[in-house]
Amino acid sequence: MGIVEGLTEFLPISSTGHLILAGSLLNLTGETVKVFEIAIQTGAMLAVIWEYRARLGRTVAGLRYDPVARRFVANVLVAFVPAVVLGLAFGGLVKKHLFHPVPVATAFIVGGIIILWVERRHRRLFGERDLQGGRRARVETVDDMSGLDALKVGLVQCLALIPGTSRSGATIIGGMVFGFSRRCATEFSFYLGIPTLMGAGAYSVWKQRALLNVADLPMFAVGTVFAFFSAWMCIRWLIRYVSTHDFTVFAWYRIAFGAVVLVTAWGGWVEWKA
Repeated sequence: MGIVEGLTEFLPISSTGHLILAGSLLNLTGETVKVFEIAIQTGAMLAVIWEYRARLGRTVAGLRYDPVARRFVANVLVAFVPAVVLGLAFGGLVKKHLFHPVPVATAFIVGGIIILWVERRHRRLFGERDLQGGRRARVETVDDMSGLDALKVGLVQCLALIPGTSRSGATIIGGMVFGFSRRCATEFSFYLGIPTLMGAGAYSVWKQRALLNVADLPMFAVGTVFAFFSAWMCIRWLIRYVSTHDFTVFAWYRIAFGAVVLVTAWGGWVEWKA
């Protein structure tokens, strides 16, 4: 489960959706497992912190005197707030009704269709130039973002409350729609994930602490460690990938995977459990 989390967290294919489906196949279900699935996202976020430690260190050091560092932190916080508000308001309702394989598979397919549409729109606007370097996008780097840009991405991130949507997919594809370069949208998605997912993990563990005991620590530790290493490898690969490729392959993967889950569920071939 840790490997699944790490490999899918930063790709536009929904880590939560994959964890729900993997948990169903492995017969790992129940309230404790739901807390586990959220908690191990911390491992993936630690991988972001490690990979971008130099940039994050410069930002922290420059908060007192560097306006660029202050604007970067402010943008991350602005983008983080909508998820906090809507997550606290509707998180319990979403978990109760949508944390199930069939809704996840449906979200996979819908998300895949949206990615195909956005990529077609992007090619119509930029052609192949977007994958060949040069300054074309309205927002080329995270340092070019305004507070309004950050708020837009934060609002789009809220779509990821629906499991199967993909937090990274919503923020990356949303950023591209708002005029971000592909690399900028991807990197800001990484940074925004740090407070969003670490906060969600800490809140979930605290809220459901009555369900947990010391015997659960090895499971949480193993999941978190493997999520860290697999996410770290995925981050390094993804940044290279987006410089020369689009996200169409992930869209078709989502559609195909979602269709398989729906067909096997409706046909009774696989007993997908919540």
